[in-house]
Amino acid sequence: MPAYHSQFNDGDYQSLGNMFLLPVKTKFRGNAPQGDPSSEDIIDEAISLFRANCLFRNFEIKGNGDRVLIYLILFLSECLQKLNKNTPQGEAFKNLSTLAVSNFAIPGDPGFPLNAMYQSPVDRFQADQLRQYIQQLRQELVLRLVETVYVDGHPSKWWMCFQKRKFMNLSL
Repeated sequence: MPAYHSQFNDGDYQSLGNMFLLPVKTKFRGNAPQGDPSSEDIIDEAISLFRANCLFRNFEIKGNGDRVLIYLILFLSECLQKLNKNTPQGEAFKNLSTLAVSNFAIPGDPGFPLNAMYQSPVDRFQADQLRQYIQQLRQELVLRLVETVYVDGHPSKWWMCFQKRKFMNLSL
């Protein structure tokens, strides 16, 4: 069975390195284009495809939208590892928000796990733009993930069972 790929692979989007700058429905500051509130964006897609895709050890990249999806799935996996079943929803949001804005590696940095699949930015300006875009994606993903995972104030066991899973045997 093949992995699920991004619906944003085909389209006319601006690129940073070889990642698309996709529209996002967000109120966080950043350089992502404003998404249509009535349609699904890359964050919604990452959350909905996470549980199916995290079971795969290999993932064929079919476009620049898949590169954004891979990054978001890896970050979502890292977020789930930070949660435990006794963490209240407010505290989980605070902890994951701190994780979202903490220092992180971008493609081209020595600590980035997927440097072989991602093109590094060509100059400092493009690197700053990519860092700002990824941070905006991380912040929005944390907001929506906490709303999705927490049911009745407790994390759903159907999400927490994927805590130890590693997509492509990698982690950020």
